[in-house]
Amino acid sequence: MTQPASLSANLGDLVRRTGAAERPVIIGLGADGTPTVMTRGALDAMADAFARGLLGRGLRRGDRIAIVAANRPDYVALLMGAMRAGIVPVPVNFKLPAAGIAEIVRDCGARLVVHDAPRAHALDPARFPDAHLADFDAAGSAGLAPWLDPGPFVPVVPAPDEPALSLYTSGSTGRPKGVLLSHAAHRWVVEVRMAETGLSGETVLIAAPLYHMNALALSLLVCASGATAVMLPQFQAVAYIEAIARYDCTWLTAVPPMIAMMLREKEALAAADLSGVRTVRMGSAPVNDALAAEIRALLPNARIINAYGTTEGGPVVFSAHPAGLPTPTGSVGYPHPGVSVRLVGGEDADTGVLEMKSPAVMLGYHNRPDVRSPITVDGFYNTGDVFRRDADGFHYFVGRADDMFVSGGENIFPGEVEAVLEAHPDVLQACVVPVADDIKGQKPVAFVVRRPGAGLDEETLKRHALANAPAYQHPRRVWFLDQMLLAPTNKIDRAALKRRAETAMKRA
Repeated sequence: MTQPASLSANLGDLVRRTGAAERPVIIGLGADGTPTVMTRGALDAMADAFARGLLGRGLRRGDRIAIVAANRPDYVALLMGAMRAGIVPVPVNFKLPAAGIAEIVRDCGARLVVHDAPRAHALDPARFPDAHLADFDAAGSAGLAPWLDPGPFVPVVPAPDEPALSLYTSGSTGRPKGVLLSHAAHRWVVEVRMAETGLSGETVLIAAPLYHMNALALSLLVCASGATAVMLPQFQAVAYIEAIARYDCTWLTAVPPMIAMMLREKEALAAADLSGVRTVRMGSAPVNDALAAEIRALLPNARIINAYGTTEGGPVVFSAHPAGLPTPTGSVGYPHPGVSVRLVGGEDADTGVLEMKSPAVMLGYHNRPDVRSPITVDGFYNTGDVFRRDADGFHYFVGRADDMFVSGGENIFPGEVEAVLEAHPDVLQACVVPVADDIKGQKPVAFVVRRPGAGLDEETLKRHALANAPAYQHPRRVWFLDQMLLAPTNKIDRAALKRRAETAMKRA
């Protein structure tokens, strides 16, 4: 394992500077596969220049800048440069409609909006007259040049609770909320992950968007560890497969829908050597037995880590069992020794909503006095995620408390029904959503991705559900998909599937 060296207090300065400055730290791949290599020296130089430029143009410590762009190496350099100056970067979901982007820019009070060329059409300066615009891809005064002042910069020393960055939640339960994350919180995350993961010498593939905690935290870890990241602008299955083989990637981070989409690309998989992959860190949803078996066949030399984390609570929550017990398939692990966890509100002590406390917990939400804080009086963050715990202390994600619905007086957690469906040997993925019912109030229906080559039909899967779960849980309809509909974070888009189900039921 890599023991963390003494790290800078400033999150933007967490760069491992041992070895040659010419070492690639991020290899960005364009939409056509053309690489852009950013060395460690170039990353440092651009970050310093941006820090100097921001302050030179009149921005002050605590001000916000927004970044609206697909993944690219200079995105990371600007993010780190802003933090070095004590200015708070706000990565924005560029897949939002123009009004949604403008809402976040206005809400955070950004003084500068940096964007790439494809996003220029979504940024009407009239929507935020107090902010400057700078285009990654433009030359002259419209580009980054006016904001870069080359030269050395000494990073500011942040106060204990000073915000380093702000990530906006997806807004699935209302308008997006700006999560304030401190320098100290995510320095702790980097220290813990460096001690446990040891990425030095690894080639990491990043395809999740940088406005999401998964990719952003991993990018910071890469810089601090001395690893190299291969970065795609966004996930696309064939490009992902080709990048693994072309750059001999050893460490992957993914969500189950991404792997399911990879499995459909038979031609690309046949042409690619994926034997160098040693680790796959999965997040956002449990890895079921069928998907785990497919991953092992696809990546025979890789260990699978089923991870859990949140924007508000950080990516360090669970880890290996202290007694060395193997983590069961579907479990996210045993509570990390640096994190306190408890389950509340369940029918017994081993089920309930997860509450956690660690140094990584957010400072709070920006400018949202209307939102009740999820931080308890004793400092625990209420995740809103329902878990169960087995006799060995391993934890299993059941579902979002918000996703629970009532059918005929019975509480149904979609994750429990999905686990039953995914136990069928021909099912790769399942998503269960509620639809209205005149008698039951709501009833479960399901969307399913079959394992490659399987011929499973609706009635067979319904019988499987009835044989393995209470009758009220069985899906009244099952629709088969080639791949799940995905939200911008590459998670399954439950809201879109619910709308599709409601439309299908009305037509029936």
